[in-house]
Amino acid sequence: MNGLKSSLMEVDKVVSELSGFADAADCLICPPSTLIAPMTERAGDRLHVGAQSCHPEKMGAFTGDLAAEQLKDVGASFVIVGHSERRSEHGERSAYVQEQAHAALRADLTPIVCVGESYAQRERGETKDTVVRILRKSVPTLGANDSLVVAYEPLWAIGTGLVPSAEEIADVHGVIRSLLVELYQDRGAEIRILYGGSMKPGNAAEILAIENVNGGLIGGASLKAEDFMAIYAAAVA
Repeated sequence: MNGLKSSLMEVDKVVSELSGFADAADCLICPPSTLIAPMTERAGDRLHVGAQSCHPEKMGAFTGDLAAEQLKDVGASFVIVGHSERRSEHGERSAYVQEQAHAALRADLTPIVCVGESYAQRERGETKDTVVRILRKSVPTLGANDSLVVAYEPLWAIGTGLVPSAEEIADVHGVIRSLLVELYQDRGAEIRILYGGSMKPGNAAEILAIENVNGGLIGGASLKAEDFMAIYAAAVA
């Protein structure tokens, strides 16, 4: 819940800087829904625009919610579902997240399904079991032309400055990859797995070099073009 129309100047900076890079990595911003349309208008060909959540239904009496089709209509091409803050603040359970992911696919959006463990679960050694259990219940059935992105976000690392070790990240991403291959066979080897949790310019290169880390789900560091593009530069280096 960050950003007013005045924040679009940061998007202009991102678009301008993207033109200086070879077309080597996808760049996506998922702003508040109020900014999707104006951001799309100035995004150009290199910047994708997504949404932060969607309702499972196509239409109806769901005051305050937005359907995936409405997000698509104003320019979104991706939508985040199951983010830890939606799960904790809005009580969105994995079965509901799976419904959201199916709604996204119905509207020709790519869902970014988020999964992660709490600090208590990590301390009990339950990280891998937790991630597998939640992800298995959250991901959608894929049609032939559907696409999916998965994001691992350890809850205890979001906005805290704490980051798992490279070995811990590699272990969890490896477990996620194995599950995706189990669920989707050969397609599971190609699904992008993002890391989210206090990624910033100072640690992006190290994290992005880890096996099965195919990008970042950036939080606070995405609010300023300078920081965001420093992470992007690490992704294309």
